[in-house]
Formats: sequence, C-alpha cells, structure tokens
Amino acid sequence: MRKIAHLCGRQILHGYMSTIRRQSIVSSGIIYFGFVLGLLNTYLFTREGGFSPVQYGLANVTFMAWANIMYSFANLGMQAYIYKFFPYYKDNLPSGKNDQMVWALAISTMGFLMVMAGGFIFKDLVIRKFGAHSEELVIYYYWIFPFGFGLTIYSLLEAYAWQIKGSVLTNYLREVQFRLFTTILIVLFLTGFIKNFDLFIKLYACTYLLLALTLGAWLVVNKKIHLHFSISRVTKKFLKKIGLMASLVWGGGLVFNIANLFPIIVIAAVVPGGLASVAVFGLAQNVASIIQAPQRGIISASIGPLSRAWKDKDYEKINRVYHRSSINQLIFSIGMFVLIWINFSDGVFTFHLLKGYLDARYVFLFLGLIRVVDMGTGLNSQIIGTSIFWRFDFFSGLILLGLMLPMSYIMAKHMGVRGPAIADLITMCIYNGIRYFFLFRKFKMQPFTFKSLYTVLLGVAGFLVCHFLFRSNHGFLWMILRTVVFGVIYLGGVVYFHLSEDLIPVWGTLIKRLGLKK
Repeated sequence: MRKIAHLCGRQILHGYMSTIRRQSIVSSGIIYFGFVLGLLNTYLFTREGGFSPVQYGLANVTFMAWANIMYSFANLGMQAYIYKFFPYYKDNLPSGKNDQMVWALAISTMGFLMVMAGGFIFKDLVIRKFGAHSEELVIYYYWIFPFGFGLTIYSLLEAYAWQIKGSVLTNYLREVQFRLFTTILIVLFLTGFIKNFDLFIKLYACTYLLLALTLGAWLVVNKKIHLHFSISRVTKKFLKKIGLMASLVWGGGLVFNIANLFPIIVIAAVVPGGLASVAVFGLAQNVASIIQAPQRGIISASIGPLSRAWKDKDYEKINRVYHRSSINQLIFSIGMFVLIWINFSDGVFTFHLLKGYLDARYVFLFLGLIRVVDMGTGLNSQIIGTSIFWRFDFFSGLILLGLMLPMSYIMAKHMGVRGPAIADLITMCIYNGIRYFFLFRKFKMQPFTFKSLYTVLLGVAGFLVCHFLFRSNHGFLWMILRTVVFGVIYLGGVVYFHLSEDLIPVWGTLIKRLGLKK
C-alpha cells in the first residue's frame, strides 16, 4: 500500500509539473509575441524622426513606473490575499457564495482613493522636485491616475484568473493586448490621425482601464467569478490571519516595488536631461525585460500549485518546482543576456535609433545581470509568499529598501544614469541571497546543482568565442552570424549535457513535428 501511495504521489507530482510546463510554454509563447510588439513599440518610440526622448521617457517609462507605485500603495495586500487563501475559499464554499473577490476589489478601490487624495495633497512637492528636469511629468501628472487605477484593478482580476488556470488569457491581455493598444496609438500618432502628443498621452492613460474591463467581462460572462456580498464563514474564520498576512505582504511588496522603481524617479529628479535620461534608462530596462519573459509565464502557472502544495504540506512538489524553475530560467536568462549584449551597439546603428541611446548599453549590462541573478535563484519569492512565512516578505523588503534608496540616489548624483543600475545589481544580489539562505535554513531547499554551473560556463564560453571572432565586424549580417554561432554553442551544450528535464520533452516534440524523427 505504501508503495502504491508513493507511485500515486509521483504521478500526481508529474501531472502538476506537466501542467506547469504546458501553461508556462503557452504563456511564454504569448509573452514573447508580446515582446515582439514591445520591441516594435520601442523601435517606433526611439527611432530617428519619431518621438523625442522626452516623450518616450514620459509615456513608456515614467507613466508605467508611477502607475506601479500607485498600485503598490493601493492594493493593500489583496493580491497576496487571493494567492494564499483562494484554496480555502474554493474547498469550503460553493462558487456562488465565494466573497473573496468582493473584498479584494472593494478594499483596493478604497486604497486607490487614498492614493488619489495623497496625489492631490502632495502635488506641490512633485512640482518642486521634478519641475526643473522633468517639466512634462508635471504637465501630465493627473493623467497618471487613470493609468494606475486600471493597472490596480487588472492586477487583482489577473491574480484571481491565475487561480482558476486562466494564466494564458491574462498573459495575452497584459503582454500582447496592452502593447497592441500602444502600437495602434503610436501608428495613429506617426501618421497624423492623432494630431498631437497631448491627445496621444491622454488616450494612452486609458489603456489599462480597457484591459481591466475586458478581463472582468470575460470572468463574468463565463461565470468564472461571482460577486457575493455577504460575509462568508471562511472570511469570518480567517479574518485575523487575512488582515495580518495582507498588511505584512503589502508592506513587503510596497517597499520592494518602490526600490525597483525608485531609479526612474530619482533619474527624473536629479540627473541632467531629466526625462531624456529616463528614456535611456527605460530603453535598457525594456531590452532587459526580454530576458525575463519566461519568468512571468512560470510564475503565473506556478502560483496555484504552490498555494495548494503548502496547504497539503507537499514539500517534495515545492522543492521540485524550486529546482526546475531555477535551471530553466537560468538557461534562458544567460542565453538571452549574452545574445543582447554582443549585439547591442550594432542594434542601435542598424535600426537607426537616436545615437543618444548608445548610452543604454552599459545600463543594460547591469540590469541584464540583475535578471540573470533573479531568475537563476528560481521562484524563491513565490515560494515564500505562498507559505506560512509570508511575513519574511516584509522584513526582507525593508532590507532591500534600506539599501536601495540611498545607494540609488547617491550613485545617480555622482555617476548619472548608470549609477542606479549598479546600485540595483548590488542590492538585488543581497536581496536574493537573503531569500536563498532563508529557504535553505528553514526547509533545506536550495535551487542549484552542478547543472547550474555548467550553464554559466556554457554562456561564458559562447560569449568569448563570439567576442574574439566578431569584435571587429559590424552590421546586420554580422549580428545574425553572431547569433547563430552563439546559439549553436549554447543550445547545443544545453541539449548535449541534458541540463533541463523540461527542455528534452519539448525538444523531442519539436523534432517529431518537424518530421525529423518518427
């Protein structure tokens, strides 16, 4: 019987991993299509004869940073509340009696009203701090609020959709539809249908509201969500735990997001050039985000299973998710980082971007390494956030904030736009190191194996070969040749050494569908 139970457990675990892998692959495909649109948008924003750096810095960088800060204040821990307690509501209530989303939406809406009140009260402070270097931010200050409110509501609906295995749709809306809206607005602006930038930025401010309405309508029409306004027995039973968990996770998420977004704010405030310098940082940040695309798909597919695994005390499943998320993300992040780095300067010249964006290359170096570190350490944040030790999010976030804010400000004053990127790298290494040792000490879980080391060595070897072979050659064809040579070395090594359990099944399926193997 014990053997049968063990085999059943293994089959269930395999099923969970297959589900995560399948949803991650589909989501990653959608996300990468979105990134293609994002790259197109970035090109249209930054090419010669298009938008000015100030306009790009305002629309595509500053609006997003401020909206995320508004969301961080306004959500009041409701996203974490959905992640952690959804299984309890689902297991103990019929769907029509589930009041979780009513509480989440109502509390976050009240939170955003407080954000708006604070925005009106402190507007004079914003004018004093940003008026000198970033005048356009002051002009369009109030239009950030609808953008931030749309992001807040969408993020809550997205968290709920992840729990009901709707990650594919939500990733489409966030990664593809949002960028498609932006592409349409850019094309209309460049072709003269939108007569001026003033109208463009006001329409852009409404894009996340459209996404929230779309996702909300889908959930209602398909009867995936029920707005039950009576207090359920689950809410009554866990009310104190919900309040404590939400407040601490909210605090931890708030300081984490402020720390991540503070570089953009401080560059706009103190670096000469203001929003033009923000545009340089933003280009590097957008390019670096390409590295992170699979992480979003893996997180959205893993949150539900991790929440369930902690509830069921299935530590084997958690550890397996931890290991496989680490090696899969490390393989991808190193490969993409090296490919972008060896082709960055040629990309600026080949695609006729404004020459000032060459300064983004070394900003990308540090931001790209941050993505490698963050992805290589696996789903540590999600594992901690869905466990009973979610309080640790708050305390580790305080450490991050305490290091990040002064370091970013000082380095921006003395080093310009590169300074905050270097500060980010230092503090994120410390932050992920703290999380690594926490999980190792509490549960004896750590994500690394010798395969992790082999992956790093393969990336270094591929970079060195391409650097010494092609360092004197420039142009589009040489970019393609560098990419092919690095791909052969790196991907060939990954497959040959079987560095990922998930890559081999995908590779086998691809070979069969191409007709290369029966």
